[in-house]
Amino acid sequence: MKKQAGFTLVELVVVIAVLGILAATALPRFVNVQANARVAAGNGLAASLRSAANLARASWVANGSDAGVLQVMMDGQPVAVNATGYPTASVAGIIAALQTLDAQFGVPTHAGGVSTFQVGTFAQCTITYTEATGVVNTGNLQAARCG
Repeated sequence: MKKQAGFTLVELVVVIAVLGILAATALPRFVNVQANARVAAGNGLAASLRSAANLARASWVANGSDAGVLQVMMDGQPVAVNATGYPTASVAGIIAALQTLDAQFGVPTHAGGVSTFQVGTFAQCTITYTEATGVVNTGNLQAARCG
């Protein structure tokens, strides 16, 4: 009897076909996982924004709730606040209250008392912070939009 020293052509074709089928079924799931990860990262940022805004306002209230005081100290850093104690929608306000911002969120835009944060490179996948009320909105944060 002759000893077999490798794969036959039929075996190789079957293995390639099985790998192709597995790749075709696994790839869409992998893409969906990436979109879900972006949504989770955005939800994490939204929670951080809410916490930072509430901590700044709590500090403002603890210091006497004076509408004339437009700055509070958080971890030794000044944070600009409005007349109701919420951080302003600016680098000196909500960004200073956050202390650090992950690079995946890029540079937020600040206009009309609203800061807009973009998740990754997806312009339709955003989180907004409104300085007048301290409200964080994740309305655009969905896997369908972030993937």
